[in-house]
Amino acid sequence: MSVLDDIIVGVREDLAARESALPLSRVMPDAQAQQPALDAHAALKGDGSGGLEVIAEVKRSSPSKGSLASITDPAALAARYERGGAAVVSVLTEQRRFQGSLADLDAVRAEVGIPVLRKDFTVADYQIWEARAHGADLVLLIVAALGDAQLEHLLGLTHELGMNALVEAHTAEEVDRAAAVDARLIGINVRNLKTLDIDRSVFADLALRIPAGTVTIAESGVRDAADVEQFAAQGASAVLVGEALVRHDNPESTIGEFRAAGRNARQGVHS
Repeated sequence: MSVLDDIIVGVREDLAARESALPLSRVMPDAQAQQPALDAHAALKGDGSGGLEVIAEVKRSSPSKGSLASITDPAALAARYERGGAAVVSVLTEQRRFQGSLADLDAVRAEVGIPVLRKDFTVADYQIWEARAHGADLVLLIVAALGDAQLEHLLGLTHELGMNALVEAHTAEEVDRAAAVDARLIGINVRNLKTLDIDRSVFADLALRIPAGTVTIAESGVRDAADVEQFAAQGASAVLVGEALVRHDNPESTIGEFRAAGRNARQGVHS
């Protein structure tokens, strides 16, 4: 069993417990009562100035690195991300491997005025309704975890609820599958979720497969501004960053450095 498969087993167990405690029939009215979702696609597409956008992650732990940061106040951290210029805040809500929760999502949503990504392993309609009920504007759909029909269905439900989906791929086949369902935001994860290995070199070739007009996001593996510059030069519109921010004393300045590095790379490509 791969790491991703093992995580999904736990996700389904936890999902069943939540659904038993709070049936979908009770979640749906809460989702429908929310203010309309913020436009994460527009936020990540950028303003046309040539800059690179940052998805800044509230992340306490990961299967590959273990504990990263205690993050006793996720709302305060998210507010710092917003002040630093992040376009989107990503909130891990998976408990077993990432020590996240829906309470973190609630706290962040109440604090920031930018789009919020509920970052979890989405495998069922319930999780999308649940995300919207807790104010998420964006959900994660991992191609490797879903069949084609399921991917298309979950993406369609996401759009029906006015949200966007970050559709994550790691291989050429997965990028093509994401493109086939007309994903508007495609993330290339340079960490293989089946093995947890990082290979930044996969990004360049896979980015070339993404259809024009689609927002291309580099996920994982961002250590510093040099990595951001490389991803931007290879076609990234945005980067998703967790560890490099939660372990830094001044995430605002780090986000600024990353955005500047992306701008410099893009100007170099187009000059």
